[in-house]
Amino acid sequence: MGKKGDAVDGVMLLDKPEGMSSNWALQLTRRLINAQKAGHTGTLDPMATGLLPLAFGNATKYSADLLHADKRYLAVLSLGAATDTMDKTGEVIERSDKIVSREEFEAVLPEFTGDIEQIPPMYSAVKFGGKNLYDLARKGLEVERRPRKVRVHELKLVHFADNEAHIDVRVSKGTYIRVLANDIGRRLGSFAHLKALRRTEVGDLKIEDAVPFAVIDDKEKTLEQRRAYLKGADFLLQTLPEVRLDAAASARLRNGQRLAQASKLRDVLARAYDDAGALLGVVRVDHRGTVHPHRLIRFEQ
Repeated sequence: MGKKGDAVDGVMLLDKPEGMSSNWALQLTRRLINAQKAGHTGTLDPMATGLLPLAFGNATKYSADLLHADKRYLAVLSLGAATDTMDKTGEVIERSDKIVSREEFEAVLPEFTGDIEQIPPMYSAVKFGGKNLYDLARKGLEVERRPRKVRVHELKLVHFADNEAHIDVRVSKGTYIRVLANDIGRRLGSFAHLKALRRTEVGDLKIEDAVPFAVIDDKEKTLEQRRAYLKGADFLLQTLPEVRLDAAASARLRNGQRLAQASKLRDVLARAYDDAGALLGVVRVDHRGTVHPHRLIRFEQ
């Protein structure tokens, strides 16, 4: 039997709606553009909205790199109450009558900037004894978790009113914004949980270039119109320099051979194209300008 769908190559920057899991967004989009192979670049909580880069076909070869990229979020913290999930989806477990001022809130933010430690929440996909923590949490169990070091590159307050704080934060991979909210609340002598979360950047990718899922899901749109929102399979490689190879060199590279002194670049990873402009994949250029295969796309024989 043949594979379901077409051999579609490309990247779609999706603006994920609230209430949808990242995997469901991926599978629905894959069906809507009738693509064979798909992968996402790290999950976004169902509660969260915003930038979810989706990769299809040959682009999936490079999607894993975004797992390690910095992320940027706009978050709304609700002060005065803590929940068991640290966000609005959970049950309130503690309350405080303390009224926090804008000045008090801003004064503690430097303590949460730079290298900090976070304890992963029980409601997370972190593994413990081969099981996801959220599976244990749903059974009412709590286990000891080790703190993890993360980096908060930027953290600023953009709005404060009615016991809510809106923050703009850029963080390293593995940072939990709901843990950040919870920790800030406790540092203030109160409590806090995440009321809303919107991802605005993943690495160099920005929400301004994303398409809302409702647009892709529009029943009036044709398959071609939906696919028009796809960016090239090399879209995730735009920060890498470019190497162009002639037909003979391209053929040798496809066969896994290195190309002596084929580039003026030195000591870098680069994206390689053949003379027709077709993507060959990522290559490594050494100090002599020799081009080595690094992560080439798969070519049908």
